[in-house]
Amino acid sequence: MTKFKIIHFKDDCISCGACAAVNPDFWSLDEDGIAQLRGAKKIEDHWELEIDSISDMASNKEAAEVCPVGIIKIKELK
Repeated sequence: MTKFKIIHFKDDCISCGACAAVNPDFWSLDEDGIAQLRGAKKIEDHWELEIDSISDMASNKEAAEVCPVGIIKIKELK
């Protein structure tokens, strides 16, 4: 089964809410209006979450594409 990693550079978020609008199952805005990847763990300067569903990858890819500052990345794990 293919796994994917969502990488989010939260410190660079501009609070537009586009990610949460297109994928509310994974994204929300915290009390400061900053995007939060639900269930992610902080790793140094970013947040990460591993997923293994193609549909979850597709919905998060859409969130990455609508992000105006490009701070959401999806990587395939091998």
